[in-house]
Amino acid sequence: MSATFPTDVTAANRQRMQHIMAELDKGNGKPFVEAMADDFCWTIPGDTPWSRTYSGKQAVISELLRPLYAQFATPYISTTRRIMADGDRVVVEFDGRVTTKAGKAYNNRYCYVFRMEGGQMKELMEYLDTALVIAALEAPSAPLAA
Repeated sequence: MSATFPTDVTAANRQRMQHIMAELDKGNGKPFVEAMADDFCWTIPGDTPWSRTYSGKQAVISELLRPLYAQFATPYISTTRRIMADGDRVVVEFDGRVTTKAGKAYNNRYCYVFRMEGGQMKELMEYLDTALVIAALEAPSAPLAA
């Protein structure tokens, strides 16, 4: 039990993420996108062309998700392995499998660390095999200046 959050916050956040990931595992990404707060920030650490912080729901969609999914030749299949929650933090371990349009297998294992607020995803730190990102994915196009 968290020292600063009541157990019901932990349970609600775990349940919310269980629903989102169950839908993602079925190929439905809509609940994931709907759960992003407008000021959602997604960080991919490392030295890949994709590594940076995407700030704001619209930036996440236009600069990360659309360019990424545009490279996929097959439907993206995720398999959730574990979900752990403590207060406003939820950790999700899962696998993703897809073939790129270049014919490369992009089968990665992820650890997502979310910060939740009011049932919305506010922050995401994504840990993954960055060597596979470099080997299998094309670099995203440069974001357009505002």
